[in-house]
Amino acid sequence: MSVLRIDASIQGPRSASSELADLAEAEFLATRPDTTFVRRHLAAEPLPSDAWATAIGAAYTPEAERSDHQRSALALAVELADELRSADAAILALPLYNWGVSQHVKTWIDLAFAGGVNGERLLDGKPAIVLTTRGGGYGPGTPREGWDHNTAYLRRVVADVWGADLTLIERELTLAGVAPAMEPFIDVAEHLKKVAHEAAETAGRHLARRH
Repeated sequence: MSVLRIDASIQGPRSASSELADLAEAEFLATRPDTTFVRRHLAAEPLPSDAWATAIGAAYTPEAERSDHQRSALALAVELADELRSADAAILALPLYNWGVSQHVKTWIDLAFAGGVNGERLLDGKPAIVLTTRGGGYGPGTPREGWDHNTAYLRRVVADVWGADLTLIERELTLAGVAPAMEPFIDVAEHLKKVAHEAAETAGRHLARRH
Protein backbone atom coordinates (compact mmCIF):
# COMPACT_ATOMS: atom_id res chain seq x y z
CA MET A 1 0.00 0.00 0.00
CA SER A 2 1.18 3.52 -0.80
CA VAL A 3 0.24 6.74 1.01
CA LEU A 4 1.08 10.16 -0.39
CA ARG A 5 2.07 12.64 2.32
CA ILE A 6 2.36 16.32 1.50
CA ASP A 7 3.60 18.97 3.96
CA ALA A 8 3.69 22.69 3.28
CA SER A 9 4.52 24.51 6.52
CA ILE A 10 7.36 27.04 6.64
CA GLN A 11 7.66 26.46 10.41
CA GLY A 12 9.92 23.41 10.30
CA PRO A 13 9.84 21.44 13.57
CA ARG A 14 7.41 24.00 15.06
CA SER A 15 4.76 23.23 12.46
CA ALA A 16 1.28 22.63 13.84
CA SER A 17 0.02 21.10 10.60
CA SER A 18 2.95 18.69 10.32
CA GLU A 19 2.44 17.74 13.97
CA LEU A 20 -1.12 16.72 13.12
CA ALA A 21 0.08 14.77 10.09
CA ASP A 22 2.71 13.02 12.23
CA LEU A 23 -0.02 11.87 14.62
CA ALA A 24 -2.18 10.56 11.79
CA GLU A 25 0.79 8.81 10.20
CA ALA A 26 1.89 7.22 13.48
CA GLU A 27 -1.58 5.78 14.08
CA PHE A 28 -1.69 4.56 10.49
CA LEU A 29 1.68 2.82 10.76
CA ALA A 30 0.72 1.21 14.06
CA THR A 31 -1.92 -0.70 12.10
CA ARG A 32 -0.16 -0.97 8.72
CA PRO A 33 3.62 -0.95 9.37
CA ASP A 34 4.35 -2.28 5.89
CA THR A 35 2.98 0.85 4.20
CA THR A 36 5.13 2.84 1.79
CA PHE A 37 4.97 6.62 2.19
CA VAL A 38 5.70 8.89 -0.76
CA ARG A 39 6.65 12.27 0.67
CA ARG A 40 6.93 15.84 -0.53
CA HIS A 41 7.61 18.86 1.64
CA LEU A 42 6.58 21.78 -0.50
CA ALA A 43 8.13 24.43 1.77
CA ALA A 44 11.42 22.67 2.51
CA GLU A 45 11.87 21.77 -1.17
CA PRO A 46 9.71 24.20 -3.15
CA LEU A 47 8.60 23.40 -6.65
CA PRO A 48 9.82 25.90 -9.28
CA SER A 49 7.51 28.90 -9.30
CA ASP A 50 7.55 29.13 -13.10
CA ALA A 51 6.99 25.42 -13.74
CA TRP A 52 3.21 25.59 -14.10
CA ALA A 53 3.23 28.31 -16.78
CA THR A 54 6.08 26.53 -18.55
CA ALA A 55 4.26 23.19 -18.47
CA ILE A 56 1.10 24.78 -19.87
CA GLY A 57 3.15 26.35 -22.64
CA ALA A 58 4.74 22.98 -23.38
CA ALA A 59 1.33 21.34 -23.71
CA TYR A 60 0.49 23.75 -26.53
CA THR A 61 3.87 23.33 -28.24
CA PRO A 62 4.55 20.47 -30.67
CA GLU A 63 6.74 17.92 -28.92
CA ALA A 64 9.61 18.28 -31.37
CA GLU A 65 9.67 22.05 -30.78
CA ARG A 66 9.70 22.00 -26.98
CA SER A 67 12.67 23.44 -25.15
CA ASP A 68 14.50 21.46 -22.50
CA HIS A 69 12.95 23.75 -19.90
CA GLN A 70 9.46 22.97 -21.21
CA ARG A 71 10.14 19.23 -21.23
CA SER A 72 11.41 19.37 -17.65
CA ALA A 73 8.37 21.35 -16.43
CA LEU A 74 5.92 19.05 -18.16
CA ALA A 75 7.69 15.96 -16.81
CA LEU A 76 7.41 17.41 -13.29
CA ALA A 77 3.70 18.06 -13.77
CA VAL A 78 3.14 14.50 -14.96
CA GLU A 79 5.16 13.18 -12.00
CA LEU A 80 3.02 15.08 -9.48
CA ALA A 81 -0.22 13.96 -11.10
CA ASP A 82 1.03 10.38 -11.12
CA GLU A 83 1.89 10.54 -7.40
CA LEU A 84 -1.74 11.38 -6.69
CA ARG A 85 -3.06 8.87 -9.19
CA SER A 86 -0.87 6.06 -7.84
CA ALA A 87 -1.55 6.65 -4.15
CA ASP A 88 -3.95 4.42 -2.26
CA ALA A 89 -4.54 7.22 0.26
CA ALA A 90 -3.23 10.68 1.11
CA ILE A 91 -2.29 12.70 4.19
CA LEU A 92 -2.07 16.39 3.30
CA ALA A 93 -0.82 18.95 5.86
CA LEU A 94 -1.70 22.30 4.30
CA PRO A 95 -1.81 25.35 6.59
CA LEU A 96 -3.42 28.71 5.91
CA TYR A 97 -1.05 31.60 5.12
CA ASN A 98 -2.08 35.22 4.57
CA TRP A 99 -5.75 34.19 4.58
CA GLY A 100 -5.37 31.69 1.76
CA VAL A 101 -3.55 28.78 0.20
CA SER A 102 0.23 29.12 0.34
CA GLN A 103 2.18 29.71 -2.85
CA HIS A 104 3.86 26.32 -2.42
CA VAL A 105 0.55 24.46 -2.28
CA LYS A 106 -0.98 26.43 -5.15
CA THR A 107 2.02 25.61 -7.35
CA TRP A 108 1.70 21.91 -6.48
CA ILE A 109 -2.03 21.87 -7.22
CA ASP A 110 -1.67 23.77 -10.49
CA LEU A 111 1.12 21.48 -11.66
CA ALA A 112 -0.88 18.37 -10.78
CA PHE A 113 -3.75 19.73 -12.87
CA ALA A 114 -1.35 20.36 -15.75
CA GLY A 115 0.08 16.85 -15.52
CA GLY A 116 -3.25 15.06 -15.52
CA VAL A 117 -5.97 14.65 -18.09
CA ASN A 118 -8.48 17.49 -18.17
CA GLY A 119 -11.17 16.73 -15.61
CA GLU A 120 -9.35 13.67 -14.24
CA ARG A 121 -10.24 12.70 -10.66
CA LEU A 122 -6.71 12.02 -9.46
CA LEU A 123 -7.82 10.66 -6.06
CA ASP A 124 -11.09 9.16 -7.23
CA GLY A 125 -12.77 7.38 -4.31
CA LYS A 126 -9.55 7.23 -2.28
CA PRO A 127 -9.42 8.33 1.37
CA ALA A 128 -7.58 11.57 2.02
CA ILE A 129 -6.96 13.42 5.28
CA VAL A 130 -6.46 17.17 4.93
CA LEU A 131 -5.00 18.78 8.06
CA THR A 132 -5.13 22.55 8.00
CA THR A 133 -4.14 25.06 10.67
CA ARG A 134 -4.74 28.75 11.25
CA GLY A 135 -2.85 31.09 13.53
CA GLY A 136 -5.91 33.13 14.44
CA GLY A 137 -9.64 32.60 14.80
CA TYR A 138 -11.96 32.75 11.80
CA GLY A 139 -15.22 31.33 13.15
CA PRO A 140 -18.68 32.92 13.19
CA GLY A 141 -18.76 36.17 15.12
CA THR A 142 -15.00 36.72 15.09
CA PRO A 143 -13.44 39.84 13.54
CA ARG A 144 -11.91 37.65 10.80
CA GLU A 145 -15.03 35.67 9.95
CA GLY A 146 -14.99 35.03 6.21
CA TRP A 147 -11.25 35.68 5.85
CA ASP A 148 -10.29 32.01 5.54
CA HIS A 149 -9.90 31.50 1.78
CA ASN A 150 -7.90 28.32 2.25
CA THR A 151 -10.18 25.64 3.68
CA ALA A 152 -13.06 25.83 1.20
CA TYR A 153 -10.58 25.83 -1.69
CA LEU A 154 -8.83 22.72 -0.40
CA ARG A 155 -12.18 20.98 0.04
CA ARG A 156 -13.17 21.94 -3.50
CA VAL A 157 -9.95 20.65 -5.05
CA VAL A 158 -9.33 17.49 -3.00
CA ALA A 159 -12.92 16.28 -2.69
CA ASP A 160 -14.88 17.83 -5.54
CA VAL A 161 -12.29 17.94 -8.31
CA TRP A 162 -9.89 15.13 -7.41
CA GLY A 163 -12.73 12.98 -6.06
CA ALA A 164 -11.21 11.95 -2.72
CA ASP A 165 -13.20 10.64 0.22
CA LEU A 166 -12.17 13.58 2.38
CA THR A 167 -11.62 13.83 6.11
CA LEU A 168 -10.94 17.46 7.02
CA ILE A 169 -9.26 18.31 10.33
CA GLU A 170 -8.83 21.94 11.36
CA ARG A 171 -6.99 23.64 14.18
CA GLU A 172 -7.25 27.35 14.97
CA LEU A 173 -5.48 29.79 17.30
CA THR A 174 -2.06 28.18 16.84
CA LEU A 175 -0.42 31.56 17.57
CA ALA A 176 -1.92 31.76 21.06
CA GLY A 177 1.03 31.63 23.43
CA VAL A 178 3.28 33.01 20.69
CA ALA A 179 1.69 36.34 19.78
CA PRO A 180 1.25 38.54 22.90
CA ALA A 181 -2.10 39.88 21.68
CA MET A 182 -3.52 36.36 21.71
CA GLU A 183 -2.64 35.56 25.33
CA PRO A 184 -6.32 35.70 26.44
CA PHE A 185 -7.07 32.79 24.09
CA ILE A 186 -4.47 30.34 25.39
CA ASP A 187 -6.96 28.11 27.23
CA VAL A 188 -9.28 27.93 24.24
CA ALA A 189 -6.32 27.25 21.98
CA GLU A 190 -5.17 24.36 24.16
CA HIS A 191 -8.64 22.83 23.98
CA LEU A 192 -8.70 23.18 20.18
CA LYS A 193 -5.25 21.61 19.99
CA LYS A 194 -6.38 18.63 22.05
CA VAL A 195 -9.49 18.14 19.90
CA ALA A 196 -7.48 18.37 16.66
CA HIS A 197 -4.83 15.95 17.91
CA GLU A 198 -7.46 13.40 18.88
CA ALA A 199 -9.17 13.82 15.51
CA ALA A 200 -5.88 13.31 13.66
CA GLU A 201 -5.14 10.12 15.58
CA THR A 202 -8.63 8.79 14.97
CA ALA A 203 -8.43 9.62 11.26
CA GLY A 204 -5.10 7.83 10.96
CA ARG A 205 -6.51 4.68 12.56
CA HIS A 206 -9.62 4.73 10.40
CA LEU A 207 -7.58 5.30 7.26
CA ALA A 208 -5.42 2.25 7.97
CA ARG A 209 -8.41 0.02 8.69
CA ARG A 210 -10.02 0.82 5.38
CA HIS A 211 -7.37 -1.17 3.53
